[in-house]
Amino acid sequence: MAEERKIVVLVSGSGSNLQALIDAQNTPDLPNARITLVFSNRKAAYGLTRAAEANPPIPTSYLALQPYLKSNSGKTRSDYDAEVARIVLRDSPDLVILAGFMHIFGDGFLEFADGLKPLVDGETPRKPIPVINLHPALPGAFDGAHAIERAYEAFQKGEVDLTGIMVHRVVKDVDRGEPLIVREVPISKGEPIEAFEERLHKAEHEIIVQAAAKVLAEI
Repeated sequence: MAEERKIVVLVSGSGSNLQALIDAQNTPDLPNARITLVFSNRKAAYGLTRAAEANPPIPTSYLALQPYLKSNSGKTRSDYDAEVARIVLRDSPDLVILAGFMHIFGDGFLEFADGLKPLVDGETPRKPIPVINLHPALPGAFDGAHAIERAYEAFQKGEVDLTGIMVHRVVKDVDRGEPLIVREVPISKGEPIEAFEERLHKAEHEIIVQAAAKVLAEI
């Protein structure tokens, strides 16, 4: 029997993409895989509830940037990123997925994930752990926040002819890592943004599972 792969998922909101991963784990769509931790930077993120209500329940963890900085005088955003890395990477997952995680990681996180720094001083750095992100835009278009709204408005104004979604590897440059799966999402002139969003989210739920399976198969 193939060895079970461990996945950690990071969320900030409702967690609908997390739910797609929960539903797919250990099925033919995402075989021999189990989500071992769901982490959020927002205490009210419904994704934490989804994890707790899963069968079996998935362990959760929470740490927000501003409370961390206020309670740790002299610490920086990079220190916060490093602390998140220690939480997320502690049990050596095979894959980390950012699924609607609204925080941009810098070197404080990526140096640990890439195996350039040990999680504990004095230890040997661990093997690199792939980190992937779901972004609701095509490669090179609408990097960063509010991509759905920006793409919708640009299409309605005739500034772009198409839009879509992708899952990419996480690097320091925001939304510029190697695309793993890219999919165009149909959009129509004059349609409400809600209709476009519903179609886009349905496609997201499919490709985030496909990308996870792809990366795990390559390890």
